[in-house]
Amino acid sequence: MNETNYFDHAGTTPMDPEVVQVMSEVLSHHFGNPSSIHKFGRDAYHLISAARKIIADSIFAKESEIIFTSGGVEGNNMAIISTALQNQDKGKHLIATAIEHPSVLRTMKFLENQFGFEVTFLPVDDKGNISIEMFKKVLRVDTILVSVMFVNNETGVKLPIEEIGEILRTHPAIFHTDAVQAIGLLQIHPAKLGIDLLSVTAHKLNGPKGVGFLYKRENLLLNSFMHGGEQESGRRAGTENVAGIVGLQKAMELLNVEEKQRRLKEYNNFQELLLKKLDQEKVVYRINGDLGSHLPHILNLHLKNVSSNLALVRLDLKGFAVSAGSACTAGAITPSHVLTAMYGENHLALKEGLRISFGSGNTREQVKELAAELTALARNQL
Repeated sequence: MNETNYFDHAGTTPMDPEVVQVMSEVLSHHFGNPSSIHKFGRDAYHLISAARKIIADSIFAKESEIIFTSGGVEGNNMAIISTALQNQDKGKHLIATAIEHPSVLRTMKFLENQFGFEVTFLPVDDKGNISIEMFKKVLRVDTILVSVMFVNNETGVKLPIEEIGEILRTHPAIFHTDAVQAIGLLQIHPAKLGIDLLSVTAHKLNGPKGVGFLYKRENLLLNSFMHGGEQESGRRAGTENVAGIVGLQKAMELLNVEEKQRRLKEYNNFQELLLKKLDQEKVVYRINGDLGSHLPHILNLHLKNVSSNLALVRLDLKGFAVSAGSACTAGAITPSHVLTAMYGENHLALKEGLRISFGSGNTREQVKELAAELTALARNQL
């Protein structure tokens, strides 16, 4: 299959050849355990230190504020569970949105069920966004943690992170954001935004799977989430994935300011081209999400009378990869929790929604071909 037919970059991205190259070098020649004191260990340790500095610089942070993890799921779990448990003497109220990634939703439910925390899940409107006024109303004196994703992984809607950060500057609650879908396209400055904890994974950035990082604001106490070693300055036990960390470093380096701006423009053009073609063919569709507060790499469409499941099979047979929701719930029978939160349980969009996500390797010609296939699906009304 031609890689340019791949339109599921929000699920995962193909590794950039330069990332593969640097990782191959590390795997072949830098095998030492970074905790060992001999030359081989020091060699691996220096690679991690160099990566930590470059990654910290990319988000205007300090090296000490970067904790390497296995990815976004671990980062979210670490941020939420550690923060909640070590601050429960100050309160047991947590806030999240109803459209968070499952690694946030299920972790919040775990804290509710096992430790008696109270979680407020903010509802969203039919555009997939939350109300700042509602947030202000549910914020309480005993709220110790707020976890709101930067950009939704199913609709591409950008949530009001700046406004929440500003509100929390005068409130003791810790502010965490899942920035997995945002870091590849936006320049993020956690300190300026009032963000205390920020989760990132490499495999959404044309980097490797199994590695990511958690930004932790300096002077914020965060007890070790994992036990069994003193790696990451005692903050995360387990031998570091040296090759993966170097791969993450390279992926972050390649996504400089100019490249992010180029991608934003290109994906916006792809989105406009696709919708224009559908309009020209008089395809009946609705956009799930708010294009006024949205990153253009994700386009979630409700194609009227087109079954999501049958559409996925048909497109796959034609060589096109799209999805019907989050990759982490792709095997689930239940409808998208994001679209359910937006429309309710019986809306047709839950059975007729498709997520198209652009990324490196996509071309205008392939977007046109995808539009033609979507048109054929709509006309056949699967």
